[in-house]
Amino acid sequence: MDFSVCNINTILGNLKNSENLKNQSQTFKNISLDSRNILNNDLFIAIKGKNFDGHDFLKEVLKKGVKAVVIRDGMQHLLPEKFPYWLVPNTLESFQKLALHKRRTLNIPVVGITGSVGKTTTKEMMGEVLKQLGKIKLTQLNYNNEIGVGRTILDSDFKDKILIIEMGMRGLGQIENLSKFSEPDIAVITNIGSSHIGILGSKENITYAKCEITKYLKPSGVVIIPANDLFLEETLKKNWSGRIIKVDLLDINQKVDSINKKNLIGFFNRSNNSIIIEDKLFEISLKGFHNAFNFLFVYAVAKEFGIEFKDTNKFNFLTLDGRNKIIKSKKTVIYDETYNASPESLKACIINLLNNPNNHFLIFGSIQELGSKSKKYHKELFDFIVKSDIKKCIFICDRNDEIYYADYLKKSTKFIFFNDVNKVGITINKYTKKGDFILVKGSRNWQLESILKSID
Repeated sequence: MDFSVCNINTILGNLKNSENLKNQSQTFKNISLDSRNILNNDLFIAIKGKNFDGHDFLKEVLKKGVKAVVIRDGMQHLLPEKFPYWLVPNTLESFQKLALHKRRTLNIPVVGITGSVGKTTTKEMMGEVLKQLGKIKLTQLNYNNEIGVGRTILDSDFKDKILIIEMGMRGLGQIENLSKFSEPDIAVITNIGSSHIGILGSKENITYAKCEITKYLKPSGVVIIPANDLFLEETLKKNWSGRIIKVDLLDINQKVDSINKKNLIGFFNRSNNSIIIEDKLFEISLKGFHNAFNFLFVYAVAKEFGIEFKDTNKFNFLTLDGRNKIIKSKKTVIYDETYNASPESLKACIINLLNNPNNHFLIFGSIQELGSKSKKYHKELFDFIVKSDIKKCIFICDRNDEIYYADYLKKSTKFIFFNDVNKVGITINKYTKKGDFILVKGSRNWQLESILKSID
Protein backbone atom coordinates (compact mmCIF):
# COMPACT_ATOMS: atom_id res chain seq x y z
CA MET A 1 0.00 0.00 0.00
CA ASP A 2 1.51 3.31 -1.11
CA PHE A 3 1.03 6.61 0.72
CA SER A 4 -0.01 9.53 -1.47
CA VAL A 5 0.85 13.14 -0.69
CA CYS A 6 -2.88 13.73 -0.22
CA ASN A 7 -3.05 10.88 2.37
CA ILE A 8 -0.16 12.31 4.34
CA ASN A 9 -1.44 15.88 4.14
CA THR A 10 -4.67 14.71 5.77
CA ILE A 11 -2.74 13.05 8.60
CA LEU A 12 0.22 15.42 9.17
CA GLY A 13 -0.81 18.72 7.62
CA ASN A 14 0.15 20.18 4.27
CA LEU A 15 3.50 19.49 2.63
CA LYS A 16 5.81 22.49 2.61
CA ASN A 17 7.38 23.41 -0.76
CA SER A 18 5.00 20.99 -2.48
CA GLU A 19 5.31 22.95 -5.71
CA ASN A 20 8.89 21.69 -5.96
CA LEU A 21 7.88 18.03 -6.21
CA LYS A 22 8.89 16.92 -9.69
CA ASN A 23 5.95 14.51 -9.73
CA GLN A 24 2.80 16.10 -8.39
CA SER A 25 1.22 12.64 -8.17
CA GLN A 26 4.08 11.42 -5.99
CA THR A 27 3.45 8.36 -3.83
CA PHE A 28 5.70 6.76 -1.22
CA LYS A 29 6.30 3.02 -1.28
CA ASN A 30 7.51 2.69 2.32
CA ILE A 31 7.93 4.71 5.50
CA SER A 32 11.59 4.61 6.54
CA LEU A 33 13.45 5.57 9.71
CA ASP A 34 16.83 4.21 8.58
CA SER A 35 19.08 6.24 6.32
CA ARG A 36 21.24 3.18 5.59
CA ASN A 37 18.67 1.24 3.59
CA ILE A 38 16.23 3.90 2.39
CA LEU A 39 15.19 3.94 -1.28
CA ASN A 40 14.42 7.02 -3.35
CA ASN A 41 10.67 6.30 -3.40
CA ASP A 42 10.46 6.01 0.41
CA LEU A 43 9.37 8.69 2.87
CA PHE A 44 11.97 9.38 5.56
CA ILE A 45 10.82 10.32 9.07
CA ALA A 46 13.55 11.82 11.24
CA ILE A 47 12.94 10.32 14.69
CA LYS A 48 15.02 11.16 17.74
CA GLY A 49 15.84 8.07 19.81
CA LYS A 50 17.99 7.38 22.85
CA ASN A 51 21.16 6.84 20.86
CA PHE A 52 20.48 8.63 17.59
CA ASP A 53 18.65 11.51 15.97
CA GLY A 54 17.34 10.99 12.46
CA HIS A 55 17.80 14.69 11.74
CA ASP A 56 21.57 14.08 11.81
CA PHE A 57 21.21 11.87 8.73
CA LEU A 58 19.16 14.18 6.52
CA LYS A 59 22.10 14.98 4.22
CA GLU A 60 22.71 11.27 3.68
CA VAL A 61 19.02 10.69 2.95
CA LEU A 62 18.85 13.52 0.43
CA LYS A 63 21.88 12.13 -1.43
CA LYS A 64 19.88 8.92 -1.96
CA GLY A 65 17.24 10.83 -3.90
CA VAL A 66 14.25 10.87 -1.55
CA LYS A 67 11.49 13.24 -2.65
CA ALA A 68 10.32 14.49 0.77
CA VAL A 69 10.92 14.05 4.50
CA VAL A 70 9.12 14.48 7.83
CA ILE A 71 11.03 16.64 10.34
CA ARG A 72 10.50 18.21 13.74
CA ASP A 73 9.68 21.90 14.00
CA GLY A 74 12.93 23.86 14.31
CA MET A 75 14.95 21.57 12.03
CA GLN A 76 14.08 23.31 8.75
CA HIS A 77 17.60 24.76 8.51
CA LEU A 78 18.99 21.28 7.91
CA LEU A 79 17.25 21.08 4.51
CA PRO A 80 17.93 22.87 1.20
CA GLU A 81 15.79 25.98 0.88
CA LYS A 82 13.08 24.61 -1.45
CA PHE A 83 13.12 20.94 -0.50
CA PRO A 84 9.63 19.45 0.23
CA TYR A 85 8.95 18.47 3.84
CA TRP A 86 6.24 17.92 6.41
CA LEU A 87 6.79 19.88 9.62
CA VAL A 88 5.43 18.32 12.83
CA PRO A 89 5.75 18.88 16.60
CA ASN A 90 6.74 15.24 17.26
CA THR A 91 8.06 12.91 14.54
CA LEU A 92 7.50 9.73 16.57
CA GLU A 93 3.80 10.59 16.98
CA SER A 94 3.63 11.27 13.24
CA PHE A 95 5.16 7.87 12.54
CA GLN A 96 2.49 6.29 14.76
CA LYS A 97 -0.31 8.25 13.06
CA LEU A 98 0.81 6.90 9.69
CA ALA A 99 0.91 3.38 11.16
CA LEU A 100 -2.66 3.79 12.45
CA HIS A 101 -3.79 5.04 9.04
CA LYS A 102 -2.37 1.93 7.41
CA ARG A 103 -3.88 -0.35 10.07
CA ARG A 104 -7.33 1.14 9.37
CA THR A 105 -6.88 1.04 5.60
CA LEU A 106 -5.83 -2.63 5.58
CA ASN A 107 -8.68 -3.44 8.00
CA ILE A 108 -7.35 -6.89 8.91
CA PRO A 109 -7.74 -8.51 12.35
CA VAL A 110 -5.07 -7.51 14.86
CA VAL A 111 -4.07 -9.68 17.83
CA GLY A 112 -2.18 -7.82 20.57
CA ILE A 113 -0.12 -9.88 23.03
CA THR A 114 1.32 -8.57 26.29
CA GLY A 115 2.33 -10.07 29.63
CA SER A 116 5.33 -10.31 31.93
CA VAL A 117 6.73 -13.47 30.32
CA GLY A 118 5.85 -15.68 27.36
CA LYS A 119 4.89 -12.94 24.88
CA THR A 120 7.37 -13.83 22.16
CA THR A 121 6.89 -17.60 22.46
CA THR A 122 3.10 -17.23 22.37
CA LYS A 123 3.36 -14.92 19.34
CA GLU A 124 5.59 -17.36 17.43
CA MET A 125 3.36 -20.35 18.21
CA MET A 126 0.29 -18.38 17.24
CA GLY A 127 1.78 -17.42 13.89
CA GLU A 128 2.47 -21.08 13.12
CA VAL A 129 -1.01 -22.29 14.11
CA LEU A 130 -2.89 -19.49 12.33
CA LYS A 131 -0.96 -19.74 9.05
CA GLN A 132 -3.53 -22.23 7.75
CA LEU A 133 -5.75 -19.16 7.32
CA GLY A 134 -3.23 -17.51 4.98
CA LYS A 135 -0.28 -15.12 5.29
CA ILE A 136 0.27 -13.99 8.89
CA LYS A 137 2.29 -10.89 9.81
CA LEU A 138 4.12 -10.94 13.15
CA THR A 139 6.34 -8.50 14.99
CA GLN A 140 9.86 -9.74 14.35
CA LEU A 141 11.96 -11.07 17.24
CA ASN A 142 11.03 -8.84 20.19
CA TYR A 143 10.44 -5.56 18.32
CA ASN A 144 7.65 -4.75 20.75
CA ASN A 145 8.07 -1.03 21.46
CA GLU A 146 6.54 2.04 19.81
CA ILE A 147 8.95 1.87 16.87
CA GLY A 148 8.91 -1.91 16.44
CA VAL A 149 5.11 -2.14 16.54
CA GLY A 150 4.80 0.77 14.11
CA ARG A 151 7.24 -0.87 11.70
CA THR A 152 5.32 -4.15 11.85
CA ILE A 153 2.08 -2.40 10.88
CA LEU A 154 3.74 -0.36 8.14
CA ASP A 155 5.46 -3.46 6.72
CA SER A 156 2.16 -5.33 6.41
CA ASP A 157 0.13 -5.41 3.20
CA PHE A 158 -3.18 -6.53 1.71
CA LYS A 159 -1.93 -10.12 1.38
CA ASP A 160 -1.75 -10.46 5.17
CA LYS A 161 -4.77 -12.13 6.74
CA ILE A 162 -3.94 -11.46 10.41
CA LEU A 163 -1.52 -9.14 12.19
CA ILE A 164 -0.02 -10.44 15.46
CA ILE A 165 1.63 -7.74 17.55
CA GLU A 166 3.73 -8.25 20.65
CA MET A 167 3.48 -5.32 23.07
CA GLY A 168 6.20 -4.66 25.61
CA MET A 169 6.51 -1.88 28.16
CA ARG A 170 8.86 -0.26 30.62
CA GLY A 171 6.36 2.04 32.32
CA LEU A 172 2.74 3.06 32.69
CA GLY A 173 1.08 4.47 29.58
CA GLN A 174 3.28 2.66 27.07
CA ILE A 175 0.95 -0.23 26.27
CA GLU A 176 -1.96 2.20 26.04
CA ASN A 177 0.02 4.05 23.37
CA LEU A 178 0.70 0.83 21.45
CA SER A 179 -2.98 -0.07 21.67
CA LYS A 180 -3.91 3.40 20.41
CA PHE A 181 -2.18 3.10 17.05
CA SER A 182 -2.80 -0.63 16.52
CA GLU A 183 -6.46 -0.90 17.64
CA PRO A 184 -6.43 -4.66 18.36
CA ASP A 185 -9.42 -6.94 17.83
CA ILE A 186 -8.14 -9.57 20.28
CA ALA A 187 -5.97 -8.92 23.34
CA VAL A 188 -3.94 -11.59 25.15
CA ILE A 189 -2.40 -11.02 28.60
CA THR A 190 -0.18 -14.05 29.19
CA ASN A 191 0.47 -13.39 32.90
CA ILE A 192 1.34 -10.85 35.55
CA GLY A 193 4.83 -11.41 36.94
CA SER A 194 7.67 -9.44 38.46
CA SER A 195 9.43 -8.30 35.28
CA HIS A 196 10.02 -4.52 35.50
CA ILE A 197 8.87 -4.43 39.11
CA GLY A 198 11.92 -2.27 39.85
CA ILE A 199 10.49 0.34 37.49
CA LEU A 200 6.79 0.06 38.28
CA GLY A 201 7.14 -0.70 41.99
CA SER A 202 4.50 -3.40 42.47
CA LYS A 203 2.63 -6.21 40.75
CA GLU A 204 -0.49 -4.07 41.08
CA ASN A 205 1.09 -1.38 38.91
CA ILE A 206 2.28 -4.03 36.46
CA THR A 207 -1.32 -5.26 36.26
CA TYR A 208 -2.59 -1.73 35.56
CA ALA A 209 0.04 -1.37 32.81
CA LYS A 210 -0.83 -4.67 31.12
CA CYS A 211 -4.56 -3.92 31.20
CA GLU A 212 -3.91 -0.77 29.16
CA ILE A 213 -4.03 -3.03 26.09
CA THR A 214 -7.84 -2.80 26.32
CA LYS A 215 -7.95 1.02 26.06
CA TYR A 216 -8.32 0.91 22.26
CA LEU A 217 -9.47 -2.68 21.86
CA LYS A 218 -12.39 -2.94 19.45
CA PRO A 219 -15.65 -3.00 21.47
CA SER A 220 -16.62 -6.24 19.71
CA GLY A 221 -13.27 -7.79 20.65
CA VAL A 222 -12.19 -10.18 23.39
CA VAL A 223 -9.52 -10.31 26.09
CA ILE A 224 -7.89 -13.66 26.90
CA ILE A 225 -6.26 -13.97 30.32
CA PRO A 226 -5.02 -16.65 32.73
CA ALA A 227 -7.62 -17.86 35.20
CA ASN A 228 -7.15 -17.54 38.97
CA ASP A 229 -5.59 -14.07 39.00
CA LEU A 230 -8.30 -12.20 40.88
CA PHE A 231 -6.57 -8.82 40.89
CA LEU A 232 -6.07 -9.03 37.12
CA GLU A 233 -9.75 -9.88 36.66
CA GLU A 234 -10.88 -7.01 38.91
CA THR A 235 -8.57 -4.50 37.23
CA LEU A 236 -9.61 -5.66 33.77
CA LYS A 237 -13.30 -5.25 34.51
CA LYS A 238 -12.69 -1.61 35.50
CA ASN A 239 -11.24 -0.96 32.04
CA TRP A 240 -13.15 -3.39 29.83
CA SER A 241 -16.83 -4.28 29.65
CA GLY A 242 -16.61 -6.69 26.72
CA ARG A 243 -15.93 -10.42 26.46
CA ILE A 244 -13.26 -12.10 28.59
CA ILE A 245 -11.96 -15.65 28.13
CA LYS A 246 -10.05 -17.22 31.01
CA VAL A 247 -7.70 -20.14 30.39
CA ASP A 248 -6.29 -22.61 32.89
CA LEU A 249 -3.87 -25.53 32.63
CA LEU A 250 -3.97 -28.47 35.01
CA ASP A 251 -1.62 -31.39 35.38
CA ILE A 252 -3.37 -34.45 33.99
CA ASN A 253 -2.69 -36.28 37.27
CA GLN A 254 -3.72 -33.35 39.44
CA LYS A 255 -6.66 -33.98 41.74
CA VAL A 256 -9.03 -31.04 41.85
CA ASP A 257 -12.20 -30.59 43.88
CA SER A 258 -14.00 -28.84 41.05
CA ILE A 259 -13.36 -27.39 37.61
CA ASN A 260 -14.80 -24.06 36.50
CA LYS A 261 -16.49 -25.03 33.24
CA LYS A 262 -16.71 -21.38 32.22
CA ASN A 263 -12.92 -21.41 31.73
CA LEU A 264 -11.04 -22.92 28.81
CA ILE A 265 -9.22 -25.82 30.48
CA GLY A 266 -6.21 -27.76 29.28
CA PHE A 267 -4.70 -30.91 30.83
CA PHE A 268 -0.94 -31.31 30.59
CA ASN A 269 0.79 -34.69 30.49
CA ARG A 270 4.41 -34.22 31.56
CA SER A 271 5.40 -37.73 30.52
CA ASN A 272 4.95 -37.02 26.81
CA ASN A 273 4.58 -33.22 26.75
CA SER A 274 1.04 -33.39 25.39
CA ILE A 275 -2.04 -31.29 26.12
CA ILE A 276 -5.71 -32.24 26.03
CA ILE A 277 -8.06 -29.33 25.29
CA GLU A 278 -11.78 -29.88 24.74
CA ASP A 279 -11.18 -33.61 24.11
CA LYS A 280 -8.54 -32.90 21.47
CA LEU A 281 -4.92 -33.99 21.83
CA PHE A 282 -2.03 -31.64 21.07
CA GLU A 283 1.61 -32.63 20.90
CA ILE A 284 3.89 -29.59 20.82
CA SER A 285 7.64 -29.47 20.36
CA LEU A 286 8.26 -26.85 23.06
CA LYS A 287 8.83 -28.50 26.41
CA GLY A 288 7.38 -27.71 29.80
CA PHE A 289 4.23 -26.67 31.64
CA HIS A 290 4.86 -22.97 30.90
CA ASN A 291 4.92 -23.55 27.14
CA ALA A 292 1.81 -25.71 27.35
CA PHE A 293 0.08 -22.83 29.16
CA ASN A 294 1.18 -20.44 26.41
CA PHE A 295 -0.34 -22.81 23.87
CA LEU A 296 -3.74 -22.43 25.56
CA PHE A 297 -3.75 -18.76 24.52
CA VAL A 298 -2.94 -19.83 20.97
CA TYR A 299 -5.81 -22.33 21.00
CA ALA A 300 -8.24 -19.70 22.32
CA VAL A 301 -7.26 -17.23 19.58
CA ALA A 302 -7.48 -19.95 16.91
CA LYS A 303 -11.04 -20.69 18.04
CA GLU A 304 -11.92 -17.00 17.67
CA PHE A 305 -10.88 -17.29 14.01
CA GLY A 306 -12.99 -20.39 13.52
CA ILE A 307 -10.18 -22.92 13.24
CA GLU A 308 -11.32 -26.49 13.86
CA PHE A 309 -8.68 -28.91 15.08
CA LYS A 310 -8.45 -32.64 14.48
CA ASP A 311 -8.78 -35.15 17.30
CA THR A 312 -4.97 -35.47 17.32
CA ASN A 313 -2.71 -32.54 16.42
CA LYS A 314 1.05 -32.16 16.27
CA PHE A 315 2.97 -28.89 16.05
CA ASN A 316 6.70 -28.55 15.59
CA PHE A 317 7.45 -24.93 16.44
CA LEU A 318 10.61 -23.12 15.42
CA THR A 319 12.74 -21.88 18.30
CA LEU A 320 14.48 -18.52 18.52
CA ASP A 321 18.01 -18.16 19.85
CA GLY A 322 17.88 -17.67 23.60
CA ARG A 323 14.35 -19.03 23.95
CA ASN A 324 13.34 -22.70 24.19
CA LYS A 325 16.43 -23.68 22.22
CA ILE A 326 17.97 -27.09 22.91
CA ILE A 327 21.62 -27.52 21.93
CA LYS A 328 23.25 -30.95 21.93
CA SER A 329 26.96 -30.47 22.57
CA LYS A 330 29.55 -33.23 22.51
CA LYS A 331 28.99 -34.05 26.19
CA THR A 332 25.85 -32.34 27.48
CA VAL A 333 22.43 -31.06 26.44
CA ILE A 334 22.15 -27.29 26.87
CA TYR A 335 18.88 -25.46 27.39
CA ASP A 336 19.55 -22.07 25.83
CA GLU A 337 17.28 -19.58 27.63
CA THR A 338 19.85 -16.81 27.47
CA TYR A 339 17.69 -14.05 26.03
CA ASN A 340 16.37 -12.75 29.35
CA ALA A 341 15.06 -13.80 32.74
CA SER A 342 12.48 -13.07 35.40
CA PRO A 343 11.92 -14.96 38.67
CA GLU A 344 8.86 -16.68 37.20
CA SER A 345 10.48 -17.69 33.92
CA LEU A 346 13.63 -18.98 35.62
CA LYS A 347 11.61 -21.16 37.99
CA ALA A 348 9.54 -22.54 35.09
CA CYS A 349 12.70 -23.38 33.15
CA ILE A 350 14.27 -25.10 36.18
CA ILE A 351 11.16 -27.29 36.57
CA ASN A 352 11.44 -28.15 32.89
CA LEU A 353 15.16 -28.95 33.29
CA LEU A 354 14.48 -31.31 36.18
CA ASN A 355 12.14 -33.43 34.07
CA ASN A 356 15.21 -34.79 32.28
CA PRO A 357 17.32 -37.79 33.39
CA ASN A 358 20.92 -37.70 34.68
CA ASN A 359 22.50 -34.68 36.41
CA HIS A 360 21.20 -31.12 36.19
CA PHE A 361 23.24 -27.91 36.22
CA LEU A 362 22.31 -24.25 36.17
CA ILE A 363 24.22 -21.21 34.88
CA PHE A 364 22.29 -18.28 36.31
CA GLY A 365 22.96 -14.62 35.51
CA SER A 366 21.47 -12.31 38.13
CA ILE A 367 18.11 -10.76 37.25
CA GLN A 368 17.91 -7.02 36.66
CA GLU A 369 15.04 -4.52 37.02
CA LEU A 370 13.80 -5.95 40.31
CA GLY A 371 14.61 -2.76 42.20
CA SER A 372 14.27 -2.85 45.97
CA LYS A 373 12.80 -6.36 45.76
CA SER A 374 15.87 -7.83 44.08
CA LYS A 375 17.32 -9.54 47.15
CA LYS A 376 13.93 -10.95 48.12
CA TYR A 377 13.34 -12.53 44.72
CA HIS A 378 16.89 -13.85 44.40
CA LYS A 379 16.78 -15.45 47.84
CA GLU A 380 13.49 -17.13 46.99
CA LEU A 381 15.09 -18.53 43.83
CA PHE A 382 18.15 -19.70 45.77
CA ASP A 383 15.89 -21.49 48.28
CA PHE A 384 14.15 -23.21 45.38
CA ILE A 385 17.50 -24.25 43.85
CA VAL A 386 18.81 -25.55 47.18
CA LYS A 387 15.78 -27.81 47.56
CA SER A 388 15.95 -28.98 43.94
CA ASP A 389 17.97 -31.73 42.30
CA ILE A 390 20.40 -29.27 40.69
CA LYS A 391 24.00 -30.44 41.29
CA LYS A 392 25.78 -27.15 40.76
CA CYS A 393 24.67 -23.59 40.11
CA ILE A 394 27.09 -21.02 38.74
CA PHE A 395 25.71 -17.63 39.75
CA ILE A 396 26.99 -14.53 37.91
CA CYS A 397 26.59 -11.21 39.69
CA ASP A 398 28.54 -8.12 40.69
CA ARG A 399 31.01 -8.23 43.57
CA ASN A 400 28.73 -6.59 46.16
CA ASP A 401 25.94 -9.06 45.44
CA GLU A 402 28.41 -11.94 45.66
CA ILE A 403 29.40 -10.93 49.18
CA TYR A 404 25.75 -10.71 50.27
CA TYR A 405 24.51 -13.92 48.63
CA ALA A 406 27.59 -15.98 49.50
CA ASP A 407 26.86 -15.29 53.16
CA TYR A 408 23.19 -16.21 52.65
CA LEU A 409 24.20 -19.50 50.97
CA LYS A 410 27.13 -20.37 53.21
CA LYS A 411 25.54 -23.68 54.29
CA SER A 412 25.12 -24.88 50.69
CA THR A 413 27.85 -26.37 48.49
CA LYS A 414 25.83 -26.04 45.28
CA PHE A 415 26.85 -22.52 44.35
CA ILE A 416 29.89 -21.08 42.55
CA PHE A 417 30.14 -17.30 42.11
CA PHE A 418 31.53 -15.33 39.18
CA ASN A 419 31.53 -11.61 38.46
CA ASP A 420 31.78 -12.07 34.67
CA VAL A 421 31.24 -14.80 32.09
CA ASN A 422 34.85 -15.39 31.07
CA LYS A 423 35.55 -18.71 32.80
CA VAL A 424 32.02 -20.00 33.28
CA GLY A 425 32.17 -22.56 30.47
CA ILE A 426 35.53 -23.99 31.55
CA THR A 427 34.29 -24.27 35.13
CA ILE A 428 30.99 -26.04 34.41
CA ASN A 429 32.83 -28.53 32.16
CA LYS A 430 34.76 -29.78 35.19
CA TYR A 431 31.55 -30.99 36.85
CA THR A 432 29.48 -32.39 34.00
CA LYS A 433 29.43 -35.89 32.56
CA LYS A 434 28.16 -37.23 29.26
CA GLY A 435 24.35 -37.01 29.07
CA ASP A 436 23.97 -34.29 31.71
CA PHE A 437 21.65 -31.29 31.22
CA ILE A 438 22.53 -27.61 31.66
CA LEU A 439 20.15 -24.65 31.81
CA VAL A 440 21.66 -21.27 30.90
CA LYS A 441 19.48 -18.29 31.81
CA GLY A 442 19.92 -14.73 33.04
CA SER A 443 19.19 -11.10 32.33
CA ARG A 444 20.03 -9.67 28.91
CA ASN A 445 22.92 -7.56 30.18
CA TRP A 446 25.02 -10.69 30.89
CA GLN A 447 24.86 -11.80 27.22
CA LEU A 448 25.09 -15.41 28.33
CA GLU A 449 24.89 -16.64 24.75
CA SER A 450 28.61 -15.83 24.53
CA ILE A 451 29.49 -18.82 26.74
CA LEU A 452 27.47 -21.48 24.92
CA LYS A 453 30.27 -22.51 22.56
CA SER A 454 32.65 -23.06 25.48
CA ILE A 455 30.37 -25.65 27.13
CA ASP A 456 31.26 -29.29 26.34
